[in-house]
Amino acid sequence: MTHHEEPSAAAPPPAPGAAITPELEAFIAEQVRLQVAAALKRQGLDPARPKRVAIIASKGTLDLAYPPLILATTAAAMDMEAAVFFTFYGLDILHQKKHKDLKVPPLANPAMPLPVPNIVGVLPGMTRMATWLMKDWLKKGGVPTIPDLLDLAKENGVRLIACQMSLDVLGIKKESLVDGLEFAGAGAFLDYAADADITLFV
Repeated sequence: MTHHEEPSAAAPPPAPGAAITPELEAFIAEQVRLQVAAALKRQGLDPARPKRVAIIASKGTLDLAYPPLILATTAAAMDMEAAVFFTFYGLDILHQKKHKDLKVPPLANPAMPLPVPNIVGVLPGMTRMATWLMKDWLKKGGVPTIPDLLDLAKENGVRLIACQMSLDVLGIKKESLVDGLEFAGAGAFLDYAADADITLFV
């Protein structure tokens, strides 16, 4: 007479509240990381890519030249990718001569610390006075100049992109702009901005 072996009983599940070993915890964390990375890759995203900032600079006045450069250099200091697309009058920020002497128009600019009535703003010399006042405030506040911010941006890997179409329309030669620039059209910048985490228009 043959005897059939009884099937071995399944291992009991771990008791509720059982401690997880450090090895098991590390294994689970690694598996989760791999699963997340695979899901992001299927969507065309790179989990290792740093955050990206895309900024459009469209104005060439002194007060509006600072925001895109300050934001871009700050982003680079925070280990983010940053690119600034200079289009139309924003190209003055990159012009070898103009970027050293950008102006602040007092006319219809009520946000100035010392508001200037429109009837006064049209008088000769008011733009020069408003510009001098702003440069004085910036200097007292320890804010770098526009040329210094451009150098800082390039040193920290910020992409400074001049709009090729704007150059053609305004008749601006590449040789009249500062060094270290890229030249591209709107499509190329939009391709970059499409994957940006932050997009800004100034």
